[in-house]
Amino acid sequence: MKITITKNEHEFNVTAAWRIIAQMLEKPNAVIGLSTGQTTIDMHAIVSKIYAEYPFDVSKITLFNVDELTNLSRDYAGSCYTMIVNQIAGPLGIPDENFIMPPTLSDDFEAESRLFEERLAERGGADLQMLGIGSNGHIGINQPGTPFESETWVSPMDPDFEARVRRETQVPENIELGGLTRGIKNIMHTRKLILIAKGAHKADIVEQAIMGPVTIDIPASIVQMHPNCEILLDADAGKGIPDWARAKYSK
Repeated sequence: MKITITKNEHEFNVTAAWRIIAQMLEKPNAVIGLSTGQTTIDMHAIVSKIYAEYPFDVSKITLFNVDELTNLSRDYAGSCYTMIVNQIAGPLGIPDENFIMPPTLSDDFEAESRLFEERLAERGGADLQMLGIGSNGHIGINQPGTPFESETWVSPMDPDFEARVRRETQVPENIELGGLTRGIKNIMHTRKLILIAKGAHKADIVEQAIMGPVTIDIPASIVQMHPNCEILLDADAGKGIPDWARAKYSK
């Protein structure tokens, strides 16, 4: 495990963007997993800006997102598909066949979960996963209590997040919302993980996930066991990491 704590939010965004670009340049047919949310918007914008100014070959790059909302239209601005298309896949001109995402609507999400993983496996599996951490320690949409051996599945949403989505979409209560997410086992099979967090509101959960015990109560804690994992934080998110850990894990 390596811990990188940047001086400020801007440096975090630039560093994270270059981690994505570096993987693309190092392996022209890389399979790269992304995450959506406030943590990733600016880093995706920087990737797109650098690509616009200094184009490089992305014709064989495969992108996917670690999760997707279910039982909502893809046209919803909060769908992971729409966010990734608008933020990075579209600006880079990633071909549709190289953007692997499960549908938001299906009569058989178990089959879609299997197909999602099969399509990634056909590309050789994931090389890099940019992995956000929720305020309760979730990764993907694997909420606290999810077994570490879980495989790609449809998870319930966090109640607060679900309430917000229902307000924005007017989806009635009788329609069950959730998120098709790569399971923790699938995430851990990625060749390289970069756990990303910024902001003081993430400091406590980051400290628990990285410095505390590995437990299903904090799903993100499992990344401590990954053989090739970087923890990338801005100064505010990293303020709970003690000096000895900064020194030990900075190389």
